[in-house]
Amino acid sequence: MHMILLPDPQATEAFGAMLADLIRPGDVITLVGTLGAGKTSVARGLLAALGLAGEAPSPSFAIVQPYEPPEVRFPVLHVDLYRIDDPTEIEELALDDARYDSLLLVEWPERAGPDHWPDALRLTLTIEPDGTRSLTVGVPEAWRSRWPT
Repeated sequence: MHMILLPDPQATEAFGAMLADLIRPGDVITLVGTLGAGKTSVARGLLAALGLAGEAPSPSFAIVQPYEPPEVRFPVLHVDLYRIDDPTEIEELALDDARYDSLLLVEWPERAGPDHWPDALRLTLTIEPDGTRSLTVGVPEAWRSRWPT
């Protein structure tokens, strides 16, 4: 586990942008945290670094917001599972089929069940008492050779 302090929203987006050099199609990044913790800010930074012009909307209502080239460097599915009540609903989204040529960027992954996407880079954001954010990074085996030490 790696812990990173994020003093402001700009630092949170900058962390997301840094991820753009590490990812490849087929990867899954999960974003865990309470409402307002910065999950969408990380996603926006990453999507901007992949070439998205303008601000990425939160996919809360759409559940899945797809991005395709030339809008971004390679396909990305930005997923927000907040409105999912039952893990079986995930199957209807066909995310596991789509992930092989796309990056899956998943907010609220715990709604899919505890064992979904075990090979995901797991980012957990916490709001600290002073309003800053702390980010804990769980680096799975599949990411170890890519993750900066």
